Amino acid sequence: MPLTSRRSQVAASLTLIAIFGGASLSLGSRVVEPSIPERLSDDVFWRMVSDFSEPGGFFRSDNFVSNEITFQWVLPEIAKTTKTGGVYMGVGPDQNFTYIVAMQPKIAFIVDIRRQNMLHHLLYKSLIELSPDRAEFLSRLFSRPRPAGLEADAGAPALFQAYANAMPDSALFARNLAAVKEQLVAKHKFGLTTDDLRTIEYVYTAFFAAGPDLTYSFTMPGRGSSMMFYGRRMPTYAELMMENDGTGTQRSYLANEANYRVLRDLERNNLIVPLVGDFAGDKALRSVGKYVKDHGATVTAFYTSNVEQYLFQSDDWRKFFTNVGTLPVDTSSTFIRAVFNFNTQPSQTGTPGPRSRTMLASIAEQVRAFTEDSLKTYWDVIQTSR
Repeated sequence: MPLTSRRSQVAASLTLIAIFGGASLSLGSRVVEPSIPERLSDDVFWRMVSDFSEPGGFFRSDNFVSNEITFQWVLPEIAKTTKTGGVYMGVGPDQNFTYIVAMQPKIAFIVDIRRQNMLHHLLYKSLIELSPDRAEFLSRLFSRPRPAGLEADAGAPALFQAYANAMPDSALFARNLAAVKEQLVAKHKFGLTTDDLRTIEYVYTAFFAAGPDLTYSFTMPGRGSSMMFYGRRMPTYAELMMENDGTGTQRSYLANEANYRVLRDLERNNLIVPLVGDFAGDKALRSVGKYVKDHGATVTAFYTSNVEQYLFQSDDWRKFFTNVGTLPVDTSSTFIRAVFNFNTQPSQTGTPGPRSRTMLASIAEQVRAFTEDSLKTYWDVIQTSR
């Protein structure tokens, strides 16, 4: 075969690989192995969001921010036992970002039963893409003018102290909201409905109204009073971002510019994919598992928050573990879960909040225990976690 024809054949094959997301193709006698792309096109990203998702369901809270003050405390162990460069799965809002920054996966999937959570993550995506640094991100997130004199290497406490004194600006909110819609609809061309855009505005309004003091229990004006958890005040967004890993090291995605850049690169490359899905459903988790398998990758971590606590209130927990059994994992693949009403030490920084503990467990071992019928209760899940 002439050299020019051979080059054309290789070029055509590589084009097919790009189109079909890295499916295995033969180049003569050489097989090109599948891999996670370094970037997803806007079209592929939105097709994944749409095709992998299930109909939305209900949860009792808007869950604007986490209420898990100990979520960083497992990071020192994760750094020793969990691989980087794999596939991350999680649920809920932005605490996932801190885990993602720590584990630096090739791609991340956030699966939540609420469509609002998927749209919440698209709001984050647009604001992060539009903001080259942490100070700009917080200015856009809370619609407060950027305080003068903030150094690029300012720590999280200095950053949030500066914004604690910044006043909300309704005109800035309107401009920012327009920029968010422009980013998502005009630039990315995501197929958002009028209701979707209204929901994004609803979520964004909460960040505008409460600012750095936004909590899990925040209730939008006109919707009743704030929830309390066993008489304890929920930790604020600012407090969660200033928490540490139990050894004194702050590891949140806003702890430093390096962490924020890792997150921003993933968002700009469409590699944090938010989905609407029930852990016990027939589609979302299995779709992620098939994608990961098809691309020769492994799920390295699955953050479940305390979703299992609810699944064990019915037979749905069996469906969940059956779904997890379809995910490609190895011996280092790790569940990260929050266990509430657990007897724990106070927060390292004294931050108030519910009594919870973040725990780790081997995904492979717990799936094996389920298959062997030795995992039958939520207590079994906790007992086989660490």
